[in-house]
Amino acid sequence: MADPYQAGFFKDNPFACKRPVRGKLVAVLQESLENRGLRLMMPISRAFCRGDIHELIVTGEEGAKPGRRVDKIAYLGFFEVELGGIVVSGDHVLIGERQIGIVAGFDGTHLPNHINVVLKVSQCFTGTELGLGLGDEVLFQGPKD
Repeated sequence: MADPYQAGFFKDNPFACKRPVRGKLVAVLQESLENRGLRLMMPISRAFCRGDIHELIVTGEEGAKPGRRVDKIAYLGFFEVELGGIVVSGDHVLIGERQIGIVAGFDGTHLPNHINVVLKVSQCFTGTELGLGLGDEVLFQGPKD
């Protein structure tokens, strides 16, 4: 059976509503790369379970979206999910009180260990450059939430 996203069954985001996903930073990262070669998965959504740990990466590349390659990136950190749910491409991401970016898509390079969550931003900054700290709250919420 075909994946509904790859088959083009959905023209728009199929989620009418969903609860926000919350977590806390467990590691802050300080590196950036110009030629990372991340391949964003075709599905626009991923389920995030309580207790899972995932990585946050940012990119300023204009065309970053599911199914595309992303090269210029900066690493923010890893967060632990405290309130699970569904994260969707297009969700807004806040760390602390700051709007950081919008979910561009997901990369599975390190599965089953963790998912790379790639965020679209206007300018790439690492976690240390943003002054992120351990325990900072991470919030994913849909544009309608």
